[in-house]
Amino acid sequence: MTKLGTLYGLGVGPGDPELITVKAFRLLKQCPVIAFPRKKSGAKSYALSITELYVDTREKVMLGLTFPMTKDREALEKHWNKTVETVWGYLSQGQDVAFVTEGDTMLYSTYIHLMRLMKEQHPEVEAVSVPGISSVIASASRLGLPLADGDEQVAIVPATDDYEAMRKALETHDAVVFIKVAKVIDLMLRVLGDLGLTEKASVLTKVTSEEEQIWRDVTELAGRELEYLTLMVVRK
Repeated sequence: MTKLGTLYGLGVGPGDPELITVKAFRLLKQCPVIAFPRKKSGAKSYALSITELYVDTREKVMLGLTFPMTKDREALEKHWNKTVETVWGYLSQGQDVAFVTEGDTMLYSTYIHLMRLMKEQHPEVEAVSVPGISSVIASASRLGLPLADGDEQVAIVPATDDYEAMRKALETHDAVVFIKVAKVIDLMLRVLGDLGLTEKASVLTKVTSEEEQIWRDVTELAGRELEYLTLMVVRK
């Protein structure tokens, strides 16, 4: 009987290729199948752009897995089941699969759902997560700004259009990192202004990568369209 392959979730960091871990590097070299997330077929993958610097793609099976941006539950379920079966096809043949994701595998990562469904549908598969450096942590380093010290509290919050929830997050923590902030930047600027915290905020896009942008004066962003991989750090 063929021994099953292992599903590895590899966090490849926030953007700077040098921020990949030694363990992730070893597994990229070792695994015959490299899977990567993308929004649509043929689209560029941020995680893959980091990964390609460390592997010869001609020697690997490069498996692009499409994760469409939709809230249609039926469409999502159908798509996810197809994705799981695609990966299972390699694992069942004894081939290890490394699924690469930007940042960390266990923090708002596509890998989380893939791992969960794989364990539900094929519980015999071993799934191993290799942590990576999150954009949350990388942003603090790029700003030279400690997120928390001593007994201080820090929160990681997905930004939404819920004014009261965003305000409460800021009122109840010493520092807050708002991820996915691009789509609600104007609301966030309003919350900051109402709390007198505008000067305590910074916004970063594609942190540590060659495309990185940092705004320490966040008022410049009013009405602007920002990249999806944008976050806001507020430190009281």
